[in-house]
Amino acid sequence: MTDHRMRIRRTMVERDAELAIVDEALDQLTGPGPEAGGALLAFSGPAGLGKTTLLAELRRRAHARSCTVLAARGGEQEQSQPFHVARQLIQPQLAGTSEQELRAALGGWYSIVGPALGLCAPEQGPPPDPQGLRDGLDWVLTHLVVKRAPVTLVLDDAHWADPESLSWLAAFAPRAEHLPLLLVVAYRPDELPAHADAFRTLPGRAGQAPLPLAPLTPAAVAALVRDALGDHADDAFCKEAWAVTTGNPFEAVELTAKVRGRGLRPVEENAPQLADLAAAQRGSGLVARLERLGPSTVRFAWACAVLGTAIPQDIAARVAALGAEEAAGATTRLRDARILSAAGSTSDHEPETGLEFVHPLIATGIYRAIPDALRVALHGKAAAAVVDAGLGSAAAARHLLETHPENDPWVVRTLREAAGENLRAGAPDAARRQLARALREPPDFDERAAVLYELGCASLLTEPANTVNHLRAALAEPFDDPTLRQGIVIRLAQVLAHSDRLAEASESLAREIAQTPDVRARLRLQSEQFMWDAFNAAETDSPARSRRLARLADRLTGRDLTERYVIALRAWDACLRGEPVDVVLHHAGRVLERPFSWAHEDRGFEVPVLAAMVHMYADRPGRAEELFEAGTAEFERQGWRGAHLSFAYSLRAYIRYRRGRLVEAEELARSGLRLAERVGRRTPVHWYAIAILLTTLLARGRVDEAWELAQEHEFGAPFPAAVVFPDSQTVYAELLLARGEVRAAVAELEAVDRRLTPRGIQNPAWCPWQLHLARAVAADDPQRARTLAADAVRRARAFGAPSAIGQALRVAAEVAAPQDRTALLREAVTLLSASPAGYELARALAALGYGLRDADLLTAAVVTARECGADGLVEEATEILTGMGGALPSAPPRADWVTEEEIRAADLAVRSEKEPEPASPDWVLSAACRKLGTDRSGLRAALEAFARSST
Repeated sequence: MTDHRMRIRRTMVERDAELAIVDEALDQLTGPGPEAGGALLAFSGPAGLGKTTLLAELRRRAHARSCTVLAARGGEQEQSQPFHVARQLIQPQLAGTSEQELRAALGGWYSIVGPALGLCAPEQGPPPDPQGLRDGLDWVLTHLVVKRAPVTLVLDDAHWADPESLSWLAAFAPRAEHLPLLLVVAYRPDELPAHADAFRTLPGRAGQAPLPLAPLTPAAVAALVRDALGDHADDAFCKEAWAVTTGNPFEAVELTAKVRGRGLRPVEENAPQLADLAAAQRGSGLVARLERLGPSTVRFAWACAVLGTAIPQDIAARVAALGAEEAAGATTRLRDARILSAAGSTSDHEPETGLEFVHPLIATGIYRAIPDALRVALHGKAAAAVVDAGLGSAAAARHLLETHPENDPWVVRTLREAAGENLRAGAPDAARRQLARALREPPDFDERAAVLYELGCASLLTEPANTVNHLRAALAEPFDDPTLRQGIVIRLAQVLAHSDRLAEASESLAREIAQTPDVRARLRLQSEQFMWDAFNAAETDSPARSRRLARLADRLTGRDLTERYVIALRAWDACLRGEPVDVVLHHAGRVLERPFSWAHEDRGFEVPVLAAMVHMYADRPGRAEELFEAGTAEFERQGWRGAHLSFAYSLRAYIRYRRGRLVEAEELARSGLRLAERVGRRTPVHWYAIAILLTTLLARGRVDEAWELAQEHEFGAPFPAAVVFPDSQTVYAELLLARGEVRAAVAELEAVDRRLTPRGIQNPAWCPWQLHLARAVAADDPQRARTLAADAVRRARAFGAPSAIGQALRVAAEVAAPQDRTALLREAVTLLSASPAGYELARALAALGYGLRDADLLTAAVVTARECGADGLVEEATEILTGMGGALPSAPPRADWVTEEEIRAADLAVRSEKEPEPASPDWVLSAACRKLGTDRSGLRAALEAFARSST
């Protein structure tokens, strides 16, 4: 054991209370029984109060209890190096593991977290989003903890940890109590960033506020002095030692070492000299002490201060321009002067590291004492040295950030390489800082547009307004690279659209289309414009755009991805406008003849989503779910676990809602909302999540809960500029109608009419605003209600999806003259019974059963509503049924899976051309349609898909 380690253990004075808490937490971590478990501890205090010493003792005690110890330390010079702390924690645990073993251990997370942790190079392709990366790091750490339990994770100097690691650990910290993990951090309270507030609040079993370390009392300093200098140290001398150090343990220990080194007797007559000795430990005194060691030693100390922590001696020697022997001598002198510590760790159980300063205060003091111009030059030399040592451009970048611009192409190239690596590794903020610095170098004249483009890509998620400025500046540069120009325009349109500026997105693309001579490049830009126009709720020339799109798409063959995108947009446009369902499915089928990726690096996921959604509206929700499952799996493989995954969950919830699987729909919608909350409120993904969850809650009969949710999330005007499905304003009106606020609902629905009708969006399967408005005005203006409902029926018939026609017929019956209702409801039940829309079928059965006072129909309504999870409808239909003297259904619920009987019925329907007789639904076939997720016309394809999935 080294003298340094012995000194650490000897100088632990007046820390009994803190060590008792440490022992209690370790006992809880390693003990048997149900009380065993993890916790979170935080120690705070100004510099020099012994946080590092306390953590070193904690690590020793954890090792003594056979804990796996993960240790890391923030560094003042390493704060701009992303995942620096995460790598310190996890890399040593995976050292010596082959790539094959790493892939097996990390599974699908390998390509997501591997680059961030320095375990592998980033792969080409779209980077993970920050949330996906944090989820991956959570998985890796949780897996390590479970595999190597019990685990103690120790982070020293957390206030200097890089933002990427610190925000991750702060979010992970509350999980400690649910794992065999003791997570311990130490920090200076005045320097802890806001995104690490979890460490201040200490959630978990520890039950402690952050533990502040107090300065030592005079008695404790006297004990330190006598322990180091002998029991003969008199009281006056010890009291002066306490006064000049203000009870700071680090300064007290250093002071006693200097007294011993000077041979000064610890008596009252020498007490006045202590003030000068203490001053030599900091500021100008520290600098003077260093200068006495000689010029080469000073240069070596400066080089070490620039390099930070875990300092490789050979690299420090190169930065200081010293030979190997000179560097070794300087190291010895600095160790003897208690400026640098010996290479090694604070534990016999932990691997050796590079050189370290004895205390961060010394490192900071020396770094700040370096003349400004020389400090900049040393960072430049350090950048070159780490690149030459094979540590890569990312390691050099933090040094280049500290240098002055000099128009150096190597600096620009290195920063761009580092930014690209960090962006692909999931650290866009670090990439943004590096590219901003590269721009100031500046780059060569013909390189500036590319740097601005890369800067725009890096700031896309965090600074959309700045991204727009960067990309517009890039377009203003004179450069002759059409591929780069197209990429800039497409990215600019993307960020404008995601910022709810869809009209600007379309205009920027239109300008570029007009001056793009290449036919294929122009088609790519047109596909982007068609897409953002489709999502613009305030588009002014929508019918004309539809005609242009139809003419273009109908002559394309789908030979490449761009053509397939255009054809998919044609299918979506046809769906919104209510063209026949066969036309919609024809175009969607052209798109999906070959695999259609949802995660192309240079394209959004919007068009693949639209190609899937048209199947839901066309009564093929089973196929829609199949496509969404594949797309969701792609998102997860890419580490896209923010907005992308929220969209996927929310829209899958909507598909389940349309199928009448309301319990599952609610679960998925809540998962989508949780992810949307991470992205931010009133963002497009948040509108989708809330609209779909509200729709589902209303279907389940929980109106008050839906209203509270809407109020909590400020769901209401102003509604988004982007198209949302289900339409947000229509959902809000439906909620108002359910609450009995009829006038307000009418006003909202009439506004929907004014917004959608000029655009030619008239498919009630997509937005049933006419049906809601008919119900709202029926009491005051029955003729208007019947006209609205009749028009909706006409539109639904033109589209041709049985579920849309059945829903429209049900509402038409609700507002019709009494003598007309039965015929409308009978047709609705017949159509819906051969559709996948279970909830709509239950509503139609209940309405027909109530109208005919038919107990069998009401019983079928109760059973179907119960299977759907439509609790409100179950209660309503049950009350009517029992009021008529009918018995509640006692048969067990129908199986969730497709039964053999249902398969036979579906197969028979496929082989038979005979349509079902009116008002004589085949209930077995009806169940098959709902479970297979299709109407009667899609049974053949659904059965083939079912057979494939069953093998």
